[in-house]
Amino acid sequence: MIYQANSLSVQYIEHHIAVLTFHATDGVNKLNQQTLHDLKLALTALKNESELTGLIVKSHHPDFIMGADITEFLSLFSSPEETLDQWLQDANAIFNQLEDLPIPTVSILQGYALGGGCECALATDFRIASTKTTIGLPEVKLGIMPGFGGTVRLPRLLGTDTALELITTGKHLSADQALTLGLIDATIKNDYLLTSAIQLIQQANNQELNWKARRYTKQNPVPLSPTEQVMTFTTAKALVAQKISPHYPAPFTVIKSIKASINLKRDPALDIERQHFLKLTQSSTAHALIRVFLNEQYLKHRAKSYANSTFTSQHSAVIGAGIMGGGIAYQSASKNIKVILKDINTSALEQGLTEARTLFKKQHDRGRLTAEQFAQSFSRITALSEDRCMSDIDIVIEAVTENPKVKIQVLKETEAWITSKTVITSNTSTIPISLMGKHLTRPEQFCGLHFFNPVHRMPLVEVIRGQQTSENTIQRAVNYALQLGKSPIVINDCAGFFVNRVLFPYFAGFMSLLEEGADFQDIDRVMEKEMDWPMGPAQLLDVIGIDTAYHAQAVMAQSYPDRMQKTAINALDILFEQQRWGQKTELGFYRYTTDKKGRLIKHIDTNNPIVFSEKTKAFSTQEIIDRMMIPMMNEVIRCLDEKIIATPMEADIALIYGLGFPPFLGGVFHQLDQEGLVQYQTRTAAYHHLGKLYDVPQSVKDKIKQSETYYPSPRAGEQL
Repeated sequence: MIYQANSLSVQYIEHHIAVLTFHATDGVNKLNQQTLHDLKLALTALKNESELTGLIVKSHHPDFIMGADITEFLSLFSSPEETLDQWLQDANAIFNQLEDLPIPTVSILQGYALGGGCECALATDFRIASTKTTIGLPEVKLGIMPGFGGTVRLPRLLGTDTALELITTGKHLSADQALTLGLIDATIKNDYLLTSAIQLIQQANNQELNWKARRYTKQNPVPLSPTEQVMTFTTAKALVAQKISPHYPAPFTVIKSIKASINLKRDPALDIERQHFLKLTQSSTAHALIRVFLNEQYLKHRAKSYANSTFTSQHSAVIGAGIMGGGIAYQSASKNIKVILKDINTSALEQGLTEARTLFKKQHDRGRLTAEQFAQSFSRITALSEDRCMSDIDIVIEAVTENPKVKIQVLKETEAWITSKTVITSNTSTIPISLMGKHLTRPEQFCGLHFFNPVHRMPLVEVIRGQQTSENTIQRAVNYALQLGKSPIVINDCAGFFVNRVLFPYFAGFMSLLEEGADFQDIDRVMEKEMDWPMGPAQLLDVIGIDTAYHAQAVMAQSYPDRMQKTAINALDILFEQQRWGQKTELGFYRYTTDKKGRLIKHIDTNNPIVFSEKTKAFSTQEIIDRMMIPMMNEVIRCLDEKIIATPMEADIALIYGLGFPPFLGGVFHQLDQEGLVQYQTRTAAYHHLGKLYDVPQSVKDKIKQSETYYPSPRAGEQL
């Protein structure tokens, strides 16, 4: 044994070839500070081995290296800049040490080789991979950029254009894609990886492969003429600007860094990378996106704590077809769960089947399903227009119109034809589960299962616990959502639950602005362009359905009359009365047409009746943002205070997954911590005259007195 530590070890095998094996004790290799320290000592030990002829770097676990340890990032990024700078210098010195070993080196890749894992592999001379390998530099998705030499070595290995595309998009590559681009040298079956690596080193030592020339290329300037450089970076900047909002500076910084370092040798080029990396670590976007990542991990952990593998669903039923029911049926069938799609309205039933068929066809057209798989998947859906007892149904999802009387009637009828073992759920978006549960004979086996439209794209599912819902029912509902590939969050019962409860104050702010003469197109523009919402409130209401929002508005007004009660007829009422129900009728706030690919195209409608004053009033960008966002933020705080949602982590990720809340803000609680509660309270004071929606909850004032935040402040070296 040449070197031994908890995270890795080095030993000789044959022909004086050494193998450096990563074997983190928790089963997942990450480049945290301890592992980097161990790697440095291991490489130092190797440098002193006089008989060494080659080095193979591999993993004992199914994945090579998942990247740097994200749990350390927020604490590291909050350290003094000189501390962070030294950390980067030390890390790069370690990878340079690997690259500068006086013998040929090979990485064996399998599973994931991402971020720092990819950069570690780039420091070796050769890379071979199993056919199931996924490799890439996804750092921009965390608001940062590669910091262990990725922006230096990848352009020199693959060419600047290819490297810019991969790094600015954070794209993951399959083994075949990486082989085609030249990122890896061969794909090999797992059983032959080590043997192939040994042969590769022998070929290099026998001068059959010029490993020194490969190394020279990675350590010297990229041979691009000035004209080629201008074209390359101008094109890259234009392409990124088309796809990426200015709120996400990392891709733009990657371009600047590579442009500044492309004519330099390795070490000064690494200095350029480090300077740009440091700048990004201080950006609010990086802190927000890392918080989002950590919250995603927390959510997965919470879901697993509820789930129980003994509750796997084999057969489901969706009551109420249409677009939503068809979407849920598609999602079930696509995950190998048989599903009955039931509706007494044959036209709605056909619409639901068409929706599912269309979604499967899109998968087929994209090459993700063969014709046989298409047919098999769609055959898992059975259409039904009548009641009948079904003993093999594990879970039922009621998805009829958002009307309490209709839903209760359907739920009662459904309970009569299912067995006592079946869990019954409602896909209601606002109606309290406990209210509906009172009308059932088995309320303990009833809960909410709130999907978001379009079902196949939206990751969030709210699992709502009613007053009498059993823990067994919650576990089965969570398991079903996980089977569908969704991210379930368990919510306590109230009108609107969490996502819609906080959405309607946002809409109330919108209606208030319209009543005062604001132009809804201006509001949409501000929320889309300045705040980076996927769509503005007017278009979002058209997508939800004006009729659905109209009924939900009534439920919310009745449930929270002190702050959500209407004082006059609003835009939603007017559009509803004129049956301008949004995209479903091709008329709402906007007019919609369908292009050749079946996509809805938004147009300005000159016949829109939403005019509240002869003279439109102009509002500043900040005032529009404040009047839209403050009601939502206050309601999110109330939901945490009332334990409707359990933690700030779940609240923030639910907003992003369920509403498209701008990720660069990290979520409401992250945003509040970043702004500061005192500053937030001051900002809201200008709007108190607009009513209780704009009143800061008492809990905020209490936190201010106690100098508390919603998330703990990271400390250097702390595992978050």
